[in-house]
Amino acid sequence: MLVQLSIRDIVLIDRLDLCLDRGLTVLTGETGAGKSILLDAFSLALGARGDGALVRQGEAQGHVSAAFELAVGHPALAAAKAQEIEAEGGLILRRVQLADGRTRAFINDQRVTSQTLRAIARELVEIHGQHDDRAMVNSSMHRQLIDAFGGLSLELAATRAAHARVRELRAESAAEQARIEKVRADADYLRHAFAELDKLVAEPGEEEALAVRRSAMMQAEKVAGELRDVYESVAGESSPLPALSAALRRLERRQTQAPGLIAPAAQALDAALSALDLAGQALDQALRDADFDPRELEQVEERLFALRAASRKYAVPADALPELAEKFARDLADLDAGEAMLLQLARALEAAEADYAAKAGILSQARKKAAAALDASVNAELPPLKLEGARFSTQIGVEAAGPDGFDQVEFWVQTNPGTRPGPLMKIASGGELARFMLALKVVLADQGSAPTLVFDEIDTGVGGAVADAIGQRLARLASRVQVLAVTHAPQVAARAEGHFRIAKDATDQGSRVATRVIVLEQAARREEIARMLAGAIITDEARAAAARLLAGA
Repeated sequence: MLVQLSIRDIVLIDRLDLCLDRGLTVLTGETGAGKSILLDAFSLALGARGDGALVRQGEAQGHVSAAFELAVGHPALAAAKAQEIEAEGGLILRRVQLADGRTRAFINDQRVTSQTLRAIARELVEIHGQHDDRAMVNSSMHRQLIDAFGGLSLELAATRAAHARVRELRAESAAEQARIEKVRADADYLRHAFAELDKLVAEPGEEEALAVRRSAMMQAEKVAGELRDVYESVAGESSPLPALSAALRRLERRQTQAPGLIAPAAQALDAALSALDLAGQALDQALRDADFDPRELEQVEERLFALRAASRKYAVPADALPELAEKFARDLADLDAGEAMLLQLARALEAAEADYAAKAGILSQARKKAAAALDASVNAELPPLKLEGARFSTQIGVEAAGPDGFDQVEFWVQTNPGTRPGPLMKIASGGELARFMLALKVVLADQGSAPTLVFDEIDTGVGGAVADAIGQRLARLASRVQVLAVTHAPQVAARAEGHFRIAKDATDQGSRVATRVIVLEQAARREEIARMLAGAIITDEARAAAARLLAGA
C-alpha cells in the first residue's frame, strides 16, 4: 500500500508530506483548493506525462515521491527485480520535473526510464475518474479479469501448456523441414560422393604407408646396379674368397712348423673370410629387397594418387576420407529417416493442435459462464449508484489463437435503455465511468486489483442515497485494499477511516498561494462534513447532521 506521498514545488504545492494508512482515506476541500493538483502530482510519480508547467512558479524543478510497503512476492517487486532494482519489501517511486519540460525517474534511488516507472506503477496503483489510466478501462486487461473472477487458473494453465506444445512442435517441424530441404538439395552430390568414397575404400594411415613404399621402390631401382656390381666383386666370379681360402689352407698346413709366425696371419685371413662372407650375405639380401615387380610400383602410385586426388577434391586429409564416407552415408540415411520423422512430427502437431483447440474451447466456455456471472453481479450494483437504466455486459469474440486461448474479451455498457451499447471507455461519461469502475472493483475486489485504488470525484452530480451507496461500496472495497477518494459528498467522507482537508493559504507575505493538507481528527472531521452539508455558513443543524452521518458510518 501507499504509506507516504511527498511533493515539492508542484503548481501550488510548495512542500507536502502525507502519511497514509490502510482502509478508506478521503480528501475533501472547496473547489479550487488543489485536490486535482494533488492527484496530478501523484500521477507524475506514477509515470504520467510530464509538463514544465507543473513546476511551481519561480522554481527550477519540482519532484514527487511515493513510498509503498509491499508483501513478499508482490508482482511489483518481481518487476523491479527483473530490472535489476534492489527492492526489499518496499518501493519508492520518484519523479523530478524540470521547468524546461524534461523529467527524470527513479525507483529506490536508481535511475529508470519513464516506461519502466509506468510499468511498475501499474502494479501498485489504479486511478479511476478523470485521471483514469489503466486497469479495467484497458480492454487488454478484461480477459485477465474474467479469468480471475471465474477462478480459471487450471483451465488457463492447461491451454497455455497445450499452446506451448504446439509452438514447440511447429518449431521442430520447421527445423526438420529446413534440414531435409538442405539434404535434398545435396542428395545427388551425396550419392555420387559416397559411391566414389565407398569404391575407394580408403583406410587411416594408408597414404603414408604407400608413400614410404613408393619412395623405397624408387630408391631401390637407382641402387640395384651398384649392389649387383659390388656383390659380384664380393661373392661372384670376381670374388677373392677362393684365393683367400686356398692361401689360408696353405698356411694351416705349415702352422705346425712355425706356429709363432703363421698363427697371427692365419687368424687374420680367417677373419677376413668371415667378414667377406657376411658382406656377401648382406649384399644378397639387399639385392633380394631391391628386386621388385615394376607393376607393383605402378599399382602403388595409382593407389597413392587416387587417395591424394580424393583428398584434394573433398578438402580433407587423406586419413579423414573414411570418416567422410561414413558422414555421407549417415546424411543419406538421415534423408530417408528425416522423411519419416517429418511425417511423425506432422501427426504429432495435428494431435497437439486438436488438443489445444479442445482445451481452448473448454476455457472459452468457462469464460462465457464467468462473464455471465460477472455481468449479473455488476448489474446488481448499478441501481444504487444511480445507474438503474444502465446495463453492463461482457462481449466475447474470437481472435487469433494464442497462449491464453482465442477469446477477445471487452467490457461494454449501455448507459440508458434504447441507446447503443459500446466499449466502456467510449460510452460512459466521466462520472458514469467512475461509478462503473466502482461497481466492477467491488465485484472484483479479490481479483487482479492493485494494492492502492484512487477514486477521483466519482460522486460528482449525485447526492443523498446515491452518495451513501457510493460510500458504502468504497468502504467495502477498503476492507480488502487501500482506497483513496477525492469527494464532495459528506456521505462518502463520513465512512472514511482517514480524512485530509485540502485548503489554500497565502505565503510570502501574501505574494503567493500554497496548497495545504490538514489531517482531520474526529471533531475537525465533524466540522468539515458539516461544511460539506451546509456550505459557507455552518449551522448547528449541519453539525448535528454531520454527527449523525459519522455515527451511522
